[in-house]
Amino acid sequence: MSITYLEAIREAQYEALRSDPNVFLYGQDISTFGGAFKATKNLSREFPGRVFDSPISEDAMIGMAVGAAIEGARPIIEMQFADFSSVGFNQIVNQAATLYWRTNTPCPITIRMPSGGTAGSGPFHSQSMESIYAHYPGIVILTPATVEDAYWMLLQSVKLNDPVIFCEHKFLYYHLKAEGFGDNLPIGKARIARPGRDATVVTYSAMLHEALKSAEELQMDGYQVEVVDLRSVKPMDTDTILASVSRTGRLLAVGEAFPWGGVTAEIIARVSSEAFHMLDAPPMRLNSKDTPIPYHPNLWKSHRPTTNSITAALRDLLRY
Repeated sequence: MSITYLEAIREAQYEALRSDPNVFLYGQDISTFGGAFKATKNLSREFPGRVFDSPISEDAMIGMAVGAAIEGARPIIEMQFADFSSVGFNQIVNQAATLYWRTNTPCPITIRMPSGGTAGSGPFHSQSMESIYAHYPGIVILTPATVEDAYWMLLQSVKLNDPVIFCEHKFLYYHLKAEGFGDNLPIGKARIARPGRDATVVTYSAMLHEALKSAEELQMDGYQVEVVDLRSVKPMDTDTILASVSRTGRLLAVGEAFPWGGVTAEIIARVSSEAFHMLDAPPMRLNSKDTPIPYHPNLWKSHRPTTNSITAALRDLLRY
């Protein structure tokens, strides 16, 4: 029986609760209701007293989690939407991220952030926040793009002694399925999702699937595009990126987040500074437009990278 991306996240939380009595869940309406997306459905019944409804205060949620972690707990916090995490920003970057540095006390908290856009969600329920949190030292940023990674990386997050931002893409919740949980790759290791020789696409999260479809299209024209799934934004597997670019000589970095100061800019900066001699063409990047995210489905579709826009960018890159 196939398993959805959302079910993998629920199963990972079940396993984390089952295997470690120090794990508990905390979030808005996650107990009896099961959360906005039902990622915690039935878990309060399976684990009474360990799945708690929080107040509508992201600041309080993260502050409580930091305090619990200091006392030895391993909380998993559900942000209803990644966008709302900005309300708890101070607690994340000034408290959780710096705690070990300041006090030599670990801060093992996992913050689940339903990320990315869906049609009709608009500017308050569609943002990709990974670049913002990656700016700060002391935080691990994970961006699972597959059912397998949604399961294994969430379990790995809970075992880490560092705060983790777990960016799970809402569009993948029901659109992505697999027959099982597959291989368990370590955090910080990228994956070659599709081998190729003519160009490299480095991407992550839901954009992986747009890039893979684009590579399929270009194969009909005789091009072999290599697609690298970052899996984790921080730590970033620079070695795998450089090895791919050394094979292909061309780079396109793709992300759904806003372009300014983002993950794609970091990828290009690393390749340009460490592997400029390997490039046969100027590196390119593709992001959502530098505007607030629109509500209208047609406007939203043209706001973010798509298979068509990735294919067009690759065609430009392959002309060199």
